[in-house]
Amino acid sequence: MSTDLFLAMFAFAFAMSATPGPNTLMLFASGVNFGFRPTIPHMLGIIVGLGTMLSLVGAGLGALLLSMPAVLTAMKIASIAYMLWLAWKIANSGAPSDLAGNAKPFTWLQAAMFQWVNPKAWAMALTGVAAYTRPDAYLLTLSALTAILLTLSFPVTAAWVEAGVRLRAFLAKPAALKAFNWSMAAVLIASLWPIVRDLARQWSV
Repeated sequence: MSTDLFLAMFAFAFAMSATPGPNTLMLFASGVNFGFRPTIPHMLGIIVGLGTMLSLVGAGLGALLLSMPAVLTAMKIASIAYMLWLAWKIANSGAPSDLAGNAKPFTWLQAAMFQWVNPKAWAMALTGVAAYTRPDAYLLTLSALTAILLTLSFPVTAAWVEAGVRLRAFLAKPAALKAFNWSMAAVLIASLWPIVRDLARQWSV
C-alpha cells in the first residue's frame, strides 16, 4: 500500500471522526451530564460499532443495501425517529447530582447499535470502502482503513468527552445545564437535515 493512500485514509478518518456529528455531539453532552468515566462504555461502543459496520460493508453489505432502495428508505426513516427520541432524552437530562433523575449514559451495546441508525457512520463506511479500498489488495486496504479509523476514534472521542467535562463547572446551575441540553438536542435535530432533504427529493420524484 502506498504512502499516498495511507495519508489519504488518515485524513479521511480524522475528518470523519473529529468533525461534529451525532456521535461527537452525544459524547460531548454525556461528558457534561455524566462525566468522563461513566462515558467510557459509550466511547468503546462507538469503536466496536464502527469496526463492525466497516467490516460488514466491506464484505458486501453496502452493495446489497444500495441495491434495495426500499430498505434504505426504511433505514433513513428509522434513523430520523430514533435520533429525535435521543434529542428528547438529551433535552430532558437532569443535573449530574440529581439522583432522582432517570437519565443514564449509553452502554457500550447501545452505542454500538446506534451506529446502524447513525447517518454519518453510514456515510463514512460506504464512502470509505468505495474510495479507499483497492481491488488488487482489497483485504489489505480494507483492514488498513478500519485500523486507522479505530485507532483515531478513541483519542478523538475522548477529546470530545473531556471538552464536555471541562464545561461542567460553567453549567453548575440547573438553568444553565437545561439550556445546554436543549441546545445540544437542537443541534442533533439539525444534523438530520441532509436525510430529510434526501427523502423529500425522493418522494417528490
